[in-house]
Amino acid sequence: MRLSVMALIAALAFGTASVALAQDRYVRANNSAYDTLDPHTVNDVARVATRLNFYDGLYRWVDNPPELIPWLATSHKISEDGLTWTFKLRDDVPFHDGSMMTADDVVYSVERMLALGRGAGALFLPVLEPGSTKAIDEHTVEFTLKEPSAIFGAMVSDIYVVNSDVVKENEVDGDWGQAYLIDHIAGTGSFTLKRYDPAIGFVGERFEDHFAGWGEKYFDEIEFRTVVETNTRIQGLLRGDYHGLDGYLAPDQVKRLREADNVKIIEEESMRVFHFAMHNGRAPFDDIKFRKAMAHAFDYDGYISAIMQDTVSRNPTIVPNNMWGAPDVPGYSYDLAKAKEYLDAYKAAHPGEEIRTLKIGTLAGFSETEQAAALLQNSLNQLGLKVEIQNDPWPVVSSNMQNPDTMYDMVPYWKSTYYADPNNWIGEQYGSRYAPTRNVSSYHNPEADALIEEALKTTDQEKRKELYEEATRIVYEDAAGIWIYNTKWYGPYSNRVEGVRFSPIGNGQDMRWAYFAD
Repeated sequence: MRLSVMALIAALAFGTASVALAQDRYVRANNSAYDTLDPHTVNDVARVATRLNFYDGLYRWVDNPPELIPWLATSHKISEDGLTWTFKLRDDVPFHDGSMMTADDVVYSVERMLALGRGAGALFLPVLEPGSTKAIDEHTVEFTLKEPSAIFGAMVSDIYVVNSDVVKENEVDGDWGQAYLIDHIAGTGSFTLKRYDPAIGFVGERFEDHFAGWGEKYFDEIEFRTVVETNTRIQGLLRGDYHGLDGYLAPDQVKRLREADNVKIIEEESMRVFHFAMHNGRAPFDDIKFRKAMAHAFDYDGYISAIMQDTVSRNPTIVPNNMWGAPDVPGYSYDLAKAKEYLDAYKAAHPGEEIRTLKIGTLAGFSETEQAAALLQNSLNQLGLKVEIQNDPWPVVSSNMQNPDTMYDMVPYWKSTYYADPNNWIGEQYGSRYAPTRNVSSYHNPEADALIEEALKTTDQEKRKELYEEATRIVYEDAAGIWIYNTKWYGPYSNRVEGVRFSPIGNGQDMRWAYFAD
C-alpha cells in the first residue's frame, strides 16, 4: 500500500504505530462528528459507521434494494397470535475480549435499549415491555410483544448486542454503562477499537476472529475522520489522503470528482427524503394557515434545478416515491401570492399578535441544508417575516431536535432509511408514539395516529399500503412539514477501493467487504 505524504502526516497525528504496521488502511472523511460510540444512544446515518463496524445485530441489511439477512441469529419463528418471536442464535460468536456471545447478552442489550429510551430504543419501547425478553437457553431468545407488530422483524437489525459482562463491570450508579460505552467498545463486530478521539474520529482494527470470517481481501484498519469543511474533504480525496467520503455531496462537487483520474463515483438509488421538519407544537406553527404559508414559500423547482442541478427527484411527501405506501399527491407549489394569502389569514385569526423572528437550524458541513434555509429565508423576508439561521454540528442539532423545548422552528435535513417500511418515514416522523425522539415535529393528529397504529398491527401488505397512503395524505394536507426531494447517493471513493456493498440502510459505511484492488 502506498501512502501519500499528506495522508502520512495526517495519520501520524492520529496514530503513529497503527500507520506503521497497517498493510491496508482505509481512511474516510466524514462531515459529521462521532461524539459517542454507544450503539444504543444514537440512531442516525451520520454516526452509523460505529454501530455497523464495531457491533452486530440479530439480522443485517445489505445491498440495494435492501435485503435482510441472518447475522447473529440464524432463524426465527413467530407464534400464531404474532406476539411471540423466537430467535435461534449462532453458537460461534466471540466478543472482542474472546468470551462467547449468548442469549443473556441479547436480553441485556434489549433491556439496556429500553431503559435508556434513546437511539433505536425509542422504536422498541412501543412494542416491548422491560422484562419481556427471555433467554430460553444459551442460544435461543424469545421476545413477547405488547401487540402484534408488522415491522418488528425489520427492526431487529437495530438490536446491537453488547458484552453484558463487560458493560455490567463498568456500570456506575445504575447508568447501564453509558459513561463507559461513550468511548469504549464491547461488541462482536468486524473491527475492534484501536483509537478514538471525539474531536477527530476513530480507528478500527480488523477483528480476525469475527464469526463471519474474511475473504482473501480486506482492510486491516479503517479510520473514520471528522472533516466538516466540504472542500477540505474533496481536496483530501483528490490528493489521496482519504479513500472515501460521505455520499451526499452537492452536484458541482460530484461533477468535479467525476473528472478526477484517481476517483470513482458509485451511484445508487436511495430512499432519503430531504425536508424541513417544522415545530407544529409551537406558535405560530401550530396554526395550519401559517404552515401552509411556509409550504408555499419554498422554491422547490429552483432548489432542485439550480442547487441540486436536477440530480434528485421531487418528493411531495415524507414517504419516498419509490417506496410502497407513498400517495399520489401533486406536492405544494412555490407561490408567494398564495403564501401571502395564508399569512394574511393567519394574521386575521390572531389580531394584535406580532410574529416573532423564526429560527431555522442547519447542519454544519451539510451545505444543502444551509442553501435550503437561505432560499426559504429569502422568500419569507419578501413576506415581511424575519428569519434567523443557526448553523450547528449534527450532534447538537440532533440533540436539540429531540426536545420540544429546544427544537428549532424548522430544520432542513434528510430522513434516511433504517428499515424498508413506510413506518420508517410517515410513522416515525409524524406518529404520536414516536414523539419526541423520532417525531421531532410535535405533530399529533388522532386520525393519522389511528391509521399508523392499525398499519403496525396489520400483516396484509396491500392493506398496510392503503393505511400508510391515507395517513401520509392527512399529514400532507396538514402541511406538517416541507417535503422537497428524494435523493440519489453518489459515493466518492479512491479508484483503488473495491467491494463496497451499498445499502440505503447504512449508506455504504459497512466496511467488512471492502478492500483495495492493488
